[in-house]
Amino acid sequence: MNPDQNRPQTNENQTIENLSQAVFIVNRHAKTAINPKFLYKLKQESLKRLIEEGKAKKIGLHFSENPRNSQQQSDCLVECGRYLFHIPPTKTDFINLPHLGKLDSQVRNPKAVMSLNTAKAILQSYTGVMEHTDAPRSPKNHQRNYQKPVFKKLGERY
Repeated sequence: MNPDQNRPQTNENQTIENLSQAVFIVNRHAKTAINPKFLYKLKQESLKRLIEEGKAKKIGLHFSENPRNSQQQSDCLVECGRYLFHIPPTKTDFINLPHLGKLDSQVRNPKAVMSLNTAKAILQSYTGVMEHTDAPRSPKNHQRNYQKPVFKKLGERY
């Protein structure tokens, strides 16, 4: 069985430019999301498929800005269209890719104007990765009881 048979078909609006902008938007929102797990997975799967199809390429390794439990950690730098992204490196990346050292803070991705919903829809149709709706909803649905503040007069004790 051919592994490409399970993948959704791409349509004309899924150009490298549209896909790279969608990954940029998803990545930007994931950094501030309450539950970023799905957004990072969507980014990861999209870049993985773009690399497999030759629409993106791994350039090298960078030292991570925010290493987790270690002193140093590296991220794999991926170029897709006019955009650059970081993904976790594989073992072969350490063998095959050059280490570029510290991240250059002067390099910036171009601005992209696209809604998060549009970006998610583009990447979901491209990768086939879907968000599970049975997960608990965000805390917006829960009402908090408001308590009026109690002010004491100067010199009074509570």
